[in-house]
Amino acid sequence: MEKRLVVGSDSLVRLSNGNSVNYINFDNAATTPPFKSVIDEITSFSCNYSSIHRGTGYKSIISSRLYDEGREIVLDFVGGNRDYHTVIFLKNTTECINKLSYRLQDTLKDKVVLSTYMEHHSNLLPWKYRYNTDYVEVDSSGRLCLEDLEFKLKLYGGKVGLVAVTGASNVTGYINPIYEIAKICHKYGAKILVDGAQLIPHSPFKMGDINDPEHIDFIAFSGHKMYAPFGTGALVAPKEIFKNGFSEQLGGGIVKYVSMEDVVWLDPPMKEEAGTPNVMGVVALSTSIKMLQDLDMRKIEEYERSLTRYAIDLIQNIPGIILYDDKNVDEKVSIISFNMEGLHHNELALILAREGGIAVRNGCFCAQPYVQRLLKISKEEMMRYRSDENLPDPGLVRISFGLYNDYDEIYLLSYLLNEISRNINYYKNKYINSPFY
Repeated sequence: MEKRLVVGSDSLVRLSNGNSVNYINFDNAATTPPFKSVIDEITSFSCNYSSIHRGTGYKSIISSRLYDEGREIVLDFVGGNRDYHTVIFLKNTTECINKLSYRLQDTLKDKVVLSTYMEHHSNLLPWKYRYNTDYVEVDSSGRLCLEDLEFKLKLYGGKVGLVAVTGASNVTGYINPIYEIAKICHKYGAKILVDGAQLIPHSPFKMGDINDPEHIDFIAFSGHKMYAPFGTGALVAPKEIFKNGFSEQLGGGIVKYVSMEDVVWLDPPMKEEAGTPNVMGVVALSTSIKMLQDLDMRKIEEYERSLTRYAIDLIQNIPGIILYDDKNVDEKVSIISFNMEGLHHNELALILAREGGIAVRNGCFCAQPYVQRLLKISKEEMMRYRSDENLPDPGLVRISFGLYNDYDEIYLLSYLLNEISRNINYYKNKYINSPFY
């Protein structure tokens, strides 16, 4: 893949020694830079930007058409059924999951929701605080235990209404066998929500035929993780879910009729998108999807896996490096988490940035229960971290690749990690008084 596809790929940053180097962004799991085609499309469209659906002016008609076409583009991208599914545009995956959590309250009344120990907080907390929730275990490598999933589905005897599971972990990159999970869920009368934030930008995905036991019931994902950082996410779900009731957010654009005595809501998806929508964000998301399709998701997956394999091969034998990865690259997206003995994750991330211009992410990545499992931290130890603010927070260093990263960047990372490993005390003392950022 080519760097010229994304904005900022030739940016320079200043190191602690005063030299400037090319910025190496290995924090793509958090957010990606925009495609240049996205910026170009936004710039081109901006002269016709207007309100949608209620204006009769030329610009309003163009804006409305592009906004509505965005739903069709999303549906085609994920293999949705236009007669059965709807697409709701919201800010991000987090808002999509919260929307679904609110709107399923009647459907899931007196039901159990299963989440897992490997979830991002966004696919954990909305269920934890609205429903009777249980959690599927992970094994010693951090992989999801399908045996425990089926055990819990049997245990609750048909009372599980939904299984909320990540498509790919934002900590280890592990891809869950979502179609196998879907088949197990449907066998016991449960539906499946896939948090697609880390999966959709990196691997081919299809919801599947609605009559196939392996079909996915709900998918949510974010534009800002797929080269369209303009504040839009998409929730794809059966229309029927939103037929009755009303949105948690109320306002303009969601009603057919209002009086002081009565309200008649619009049909979904409009009834779920109160206020002026993010038309620019939808244009950006649509453009990024077209670019990903042109590049071919299968080729993107293959290229990023080759980067991941190369990175693991280079860094796994560096003295002091601890990899939290079972090295099965064919079953993960391009994410690797690790630590270095003798350095806190804050210190290592800071050194990589200041010495090499390499951007990584460190901490628990909004997946604290999962990181606690990977680090084998007991509940008693976590209580000490919670009560003592002077204890350094546990965590990991994470690198994550996008389709524009290359082998040279990974080699430079491994070179610097080797240098740090050989001179830990030097680098530790050099940055001992530096603020972490």
